[in-house]
Amino acid sequence: MRNLKRMGAMMMALVLAFSLSVTAFAAVEDTGFADVAADAWYAEAVEYVRDNGLMSGTSATTFAPNDTMTRSMLATTLYREAGSLAVSGGDAFTDTQEGAWYADAVLWASQEGVISGYGNGLFGTNDPVSREQIATILWRYAGSPSADAGQDFADESEIASYAVAAVDWARANGVVNGADGNRFLPRNSASRAEVATMLRNFLTIDGTEEPEQPSDSSRVLVAYFSATGNTESVANTIADLTGGDLFEITPADPYTSDDLNWTDENSRVVYEYENPEARDVELAEDTVDNWDEYDVIFIGYPIWWGIAAWPTDSFVEANDFTGKTVIPFCTSSSSGLGQSGDLLEELAGTGNWLEGQRFRGSTSEAEIQTWLDSLEL
Repeated sequence: MRNLKRMGAMMMALVLAFSLSVTAFAAVEDTGFADVAADAWYAEAVEYVRDNGLMSGTSATTFAPNDTMTRSMLATTLYREAGSLAVSGGDAFTDTQEGAWYADAVLWASQEGVISGYGNGLFGTNDPVSREQIATILWRYAGSPSADAGQDFADESEIASYAVAAVDWARANGVVNGADGNRFLPRNSASRAEVATMLRNFLTIDGTEEPEQPSDSSRVLVAYFSATGNTESVANTIADLTGGDLFEITPADPYTSDDLNWTDENSRVVYEYENPEARDVELAEDTVDNWDEYDVIFIGYPIWWGIAAWPTDSFVEANDFTGKTVIPFCTSSSSGLGQSGDLLEELAGTGNWLEGQRFRGSTSEAEIQTWLDSLEL
């Protein structure tokens, strides 16, 4: 784990970013998210945290920039930046779940004294992070330095007692600006866009564009074809838990609900099943930007007639998996993985393919996390 000096530098930089006056970034051409405009003030920050595995989208096409950041999300993001190193033991909170996607991050944050609970056995996993809480977290990271109280905010009386010293320190050092009317707005929540901006400001504070990465880190891609949304849901969870990027395998001629009706002998999927030459499905895009940078590739698909849905074949055929670890996963209400992974491996001809996993559409995050842990990537 990085030393205290490194932590202090990180927190100081994040403090500099923690202001109601948001710094505008240069516009980007395409953020990859439908809800993040290329000219949005947070666009470059969103791209940055996604590309560096700190935050992923809430779906394949959305980032939800205005959604609030929860305490467990913030712990997870900081834990990833710190290198996601192994932790041991257990936390003392009654509202955390062993094996949950946030479990290691919450344990790390509490052991390091970065984020404590509410004092009544609760961590507040799903509670939004407020401005006074973030100020306190940063102050602790900086070593809880003393500072003169200086000028009070107009809403000083609304600041919780535990956060008063932290807020005084933040203002005395010019790291937090007041809103209109000299207000601090201590209980206002931070959005995902604001947190992304804070992280990017820190990680590029020295003028570089690449964060310090642990030497054993692997960059992850989760590529998937989803017919009804079940595979997409699992893919999103895998991306969130691994910090991976998402790539949706999309047919140039998308399947409609009628196309997917396997009980109709005249439907598209039935025709393609009965006529294997028709399974060569053209994709809207079959290659991934920066493909060579990915070390681990998850490939997800629904099971069709005991094998991987054939649009997946088109993606596998189009890419070179040399030097990559490839893990297939499928969704099915009844069928197992079968030979689908072996057939894709044979089709690829390259890569180190691991045994895959079948999930139900209702699979929980905890189940997916358990599987990911078993891979020991």
